[in-house]
Amino acid sequence: MARRAQDVYTEWRGGTCRVKWWSGEYHDDGRKRFESKGGFTDEDEAFQHGQDKLYELRHGTGISNRDGATLMSDWIDDWFSATDHTYTTRKGYKSIINRHIRPYFHGKAVSEIDVIAYRAFRKHIHRKLPSPASAANVMTVLGMILDDAVPRLIKVSPVERKRKRGRYVKKTQRERKRDMDIASIDQLARNAEIVCGYTGYVMIWTMAMTGMRPGELFGLRREYCYPNWPASDPRPDPDDEERYDEDLLRYGKGEGLMPAIRVQQQVQQEQGNAVAEVPPKYYSYRTLVVPPFLADMLEKLLDSHTNQWVFPAVGGGNLKAAPFSKSYWFPISKGAEARTRGYGINAGKRSAIAPVPDWAGKRMYLIRHGHKAWLDEDGHPRFAVESRMGHEVPGVEGTYSSVTVAMERAIMKTLQERWERLQEQVRRAES
Repeated sequence: MARRAQDVYTEWRGGTCRVKWWSGEYHDDGRKRFESKGGFTDEDEAFQHGQDKLYELRHGTGISNRDGATLMSDWIDDWFSATDHTYTTRKGYKSIINRHIRPYFHGKAVSEIDVIAYRAFRKHIHRKLPSPASAANVMTVLGMILDDAVPRLIKVSPVERKRKRGRYVKKTQRERKRDMDIASIDQLARNAEIVCGYTGYVMIWTMAMTGMRPGELFGLRREYCYPNWPASDPRPDPDDEERYDEDLLRYGKGEGLMPAIRVQQQVQQEQGNAVAEVPPKYYSYRTLVVPPFLADMLEKLLDSHTNQWVFPAVGGGNLKAAPFSKSYWFPISKGAEARTRGYGINAGKRSAIAPVPDWAGKRMYLIRHGHKAWLDEDGHPRFAVESRMGHEVPGVEGTYSSVTVAMERAIMKTLQERWERLQEQVRRAES
């Protein structure tokens, strides 16, 4: 005999019992929308199942049959369309999804992806991709997709945050680094001058002496660079007038002032060759004092061109839109043969470029790492170093510390001394 209660009832069909319960939704005509499950042989068990479903729905933990049957491919489309990232990040996510995640889970419902299925995919992707870092990126994207499916499509995420079972696997080995030799930086700068003129020479020294990220370096506008800044600051934030006024008293060209660069933005590549000017990574706006030798170089460089970018590409555009690695960094670091024609600042006249052994096959970004190592070697306060790198310092130290004028002058002094020691070595070698 069928049982009935508010919003749940059972009915027998053939030799089995089916239970129906209200899904919490209504049809267009105002009638309640019910969901059901059949195959029970015990009516009390079926009725209890319906009551449990109602309880879950009332407490926000229930998943409708319709949502539970959502295919992974459909959920990926919904998830991706709702994300808000820069063009570069979206491009990377889209590639990972279409190359790895979507094909593997084709035809699978989100509710079918439990811990075992998650582990199977992780094992699959680590076998498929030789780079542990690449595999980790794929698992990160999958983790976000599954985490955001809770509680609408699945009750709990199958993503494992800490490995607790299985074989011990050593953590990914960090990229091997060498001490950054200033003589190698000098050779990189000289190579860059062959590739893209004085712009390249100053760009390498600027990165080595400031630790700027490549996107920040490529996005540096002349109004934020010494000797123009801070007098030329556009002052985009009307609520920060106090900071602007203090900058004029602390930085600039003149007696008692410190030469400096303002990191106010970075550039990211969009579709085609377009670039977007966006805030620096982690919104790490900051002021970077520069040693006197670099200040002179920057002033000379800005006097040599009228481009909006301090370090423009050979054709005058932004370096982020250029094939930077292939056309710039590879010949600068790996060397290149002489050529009589082709692309470059001295097209048709470019001499051979000697490789820099310490940097062949290494990323330009490691110059930034080397800058921090220099500051650490020179014994500068941790807060001053981390602030210069654009890092947040947690805890009480980050709350109560500040970068003083004395700290900045000390940084300028030690960086200048490195340059002067290099010049003395060059003079001795030439004599």
